[in-house]
Amino acid sequence: MDLGLAGKVAMVAAASSGLGLGVARALAAEGAHVSLCARGADRLAMAHGEIDALGDGKVRSEVVDMNDPAAIRAWVDNTRHDFGAIDIVVSHTGGVRQGSVSEFGVDDYREALDTALIPHVALVLAAKPHLERAGWGRVLMITSESVRQPMPHNVLSGVARLGVLGFARNLVHGFGDRGVTVNVLAPGYHDTPALRGPSGADVAAAAAEVPLRSVGDPDDFGALAAFLASRQASFVTGALLLVDGGNTRAVP
Repeated sequence: MDLGLAGKVAMVAAASSGLGLGVARALAAEGAHVSLCARGADRLAMAHGEIDALGDGKVRSEVVDMNDPAAIRAWVDNTRHDFGAIDIVVSHTGGVRQGSVSEFGVDDYREALDTALIPHVALVLAAKPHLERAGWGRVLMITSESVRQPMPHNVLSGVARLGVLGFARNLVHGFGDRGVTVNVLAPGYHDTPALRGPSGADVAAAAAEVPLRSVGDPDDFGALAAFLASRQASFVTGALLLVDGGNTRAVP
């Protein structure tokens, strides 16, 4: 299936490994031009080389701290300058500390919002004028299954990432009839460096919790993101899509 992404310009945050890299790989394989960012220069350089070998599109990469709104705006401006357009924005952040309600105070919640909510807002607001002028665009926000099912051991994530969902659904009206869709992807356990850890034992433990008895593949996650960025997904907006192997089974 031709997703109609050849020549489109995609920005993918936190793309040096894990889910972000999976999304960048999928978009590049479809012929999109991809602008990557991450905090670590070494891993970002490796990701750049990997993405550059996948398709006919161009690749650029930039070291960006997603907790710095000025750096995010510069990344958006640089991408627009180098590639001439911005069509697809994939916002993604690092994780927050795990723990229960009783373990955290007000400052911890504020830090979680700064880490797991505000970067999404900053990136989309910086890119929004470019998407609107183009009259076509896709915004994808990567959060966590915790937006659908509270997790007692991961309360900060649940609180901060719920704000991402609220922001996304308000953006649907904010973009109006400009041809821009906004969707939220809520992944569960995936085989990423963050989950794998030094020994890889966490992957087996996580898989035991999932009905499919496995964790997700970042490339499969990327394929879903690429579909949502495609022309075929033009009538899908305001959606929350769980990508967790059936781990979340709450009834609305």
